[in-house]
Amino acid sequence: MEPLHIIYLIVAYFGVLIMVSVFTNKGGSNADFFKAGKRSPWYLVAFGMIGASLSGVTFVSVPGWVEASKFSYFQVVLGYTVGYAVIGLVLLPLYYRLNLTSIYTYLDGRFGNHSYKTGASFFLLSRVVGASFRLYLVAIVLQEIVFNKIRFFGHEGVPFWVTVTITILLIWLYTFKSGIKTIVWTDTLQTLFMLIAVGVAIYYVSTDLGLDSGTIFSFIAESDMSQIFFFDDWKSGDHFVKQFLSGAFIAIVMTGLDQDMMQKNLTCRSLKDAQKNMFWFTIVLTIVNFIFLALGLLLTVFAKENGIDAVRDQLFPTIAMESELGIGIAVFFMLGLIAAAYSSADSALTSLTTSFSIDIMEIEKKYDAAKQVIVRKRIHVLASLVLIVVIIIFKYLIADATVIAKLFTFAGYTYGPLLGLYAFGLFTKWKVKDSWVPLVAILTPFVGYLISYLSALWFNFEFQFFILILNGALTFLGLVLIRRQ
Repeated sequence: MEPLHIIYLIVAYFGVLIMVSVFTNKGGSNADFFKAGKRSPWYLVAFGMIGASLSGVTFVSVPGWVEASKFSYFQVVLGYTVGYAVIGLVLLPLYYRLNLTSIYTYLDGRFGNHSYKTGASFFLLSRVVGASFRLYLVAIVLQEIVFNKIRFFGHEGVPFWVTVTITILLIWLYTFKSGIKTIVWTDTLQTLFMLIAVGVAIYYVSTDLGLDSGTIFSFIAESDMSQIFFFDDWKSGDHFVKQFLSGAFIAIVMTGLDQDMMQKNLTCRSLKDAQKNMFWFTIVLTIVNFIFLALGLLLTVFAKENGIDAVRDQLFPTIAMESELGIGIAVFFMLGLIAAAYSSADSALTSLTTSFSIDIMEIEKKYDAAKQVIVRKRIHVLASLVLIVVIIIFKYLIADATVIAKLFTFAGYTYGPLLGLYAFGLFTKWKVKDSWVPLVAILTPFVGYLISYLSALWFNFEFQFFILILNGALTFLGLVLIRRQ
């Protein structure tokens, strides 16, 4: 696939998104930007959330995990279903009862202003690092495949910072006016693109392997790589109990306590609609994750039979772009990759704008309606610039991919304090010394990392996803220690 063809694809893709934004940008008020006027159809929210949940990292990485870890990831996915049930039955009723715009406002009423700012700040840190990392990975792929191969003002290759700036500018362009109101629709479209890409890839690979609709299921079931449940070694990170419990808490924290994901739910007309959204979202996401794993199995078998030396994150891109399966799989792979990356990036930009506007700047308390819109637009520009700067820092100042990956992992650690704060708030009636909460939240990830490191070193016990539960428990314990007598 030629670089110029990929550029045409990207331009057409963003052209469609901008057209969608034109039809949804009716008014551009803060009510539209933050909550879509609370008029979003629940089924659109449910379907669009699939794309936001499956980032570009997931699109590429999950199929690549199968060779090394088989279908063990599906144990985490099964845990998600429990977590989403908690969101639908516990957290959503709380958010709707309090009529929240930012979900972290709950912490203000429960503990105090320091706790409120701490929760919002940890979300902002996590989302900036996480969203930048995901976009960085996709931007690097596009840079290698496309932009390094075209001329730019007489020079060979477009500079990376130009690629990143244009990317964020395009996202800003279709989100700046109506925010979440537009994203509910664009995420639906992007999810569709992503799922079509996976379906096309399965069709091409299975056809080449001589499989049809009647034999593909038995082929997957009979393969050694399709093993889902692991109970043998409790020290292993793949053990069922660890994976299942981790999945439940990952869903609760990274969806239920994440402004990015919850903001979409809060655009539904009523609590009942939001709960229907979570129910169907859970079913569809479970099926989609299984399909990704099935694709990974087929890609692994295809690579072995055709002598393709590609593993993990390189497996899907290499087969899609460099094998002899044809132009169709390459086109849809690029479309799916772009959709997966930007469906999480646009909602991240909007949620960063929302949280900073409501939680940090407190625009609803300080300004009248007209001034709120002006300040929100400035914050939206600021959030865009922050993403650009962080991605460029990843490229030019850090450069070491291992260090960047660790930063992304550490961003996951920062959800632990949110888990501890909400668990303490929901399941106890104790008050805390509010001014001490930031110290507890800041220390928790470092203590959690130390425990994780020493447990692996001394006992060969791997926490992996389980680290989230550890950090939540440490935060909960810290809050117990600073409770008011």
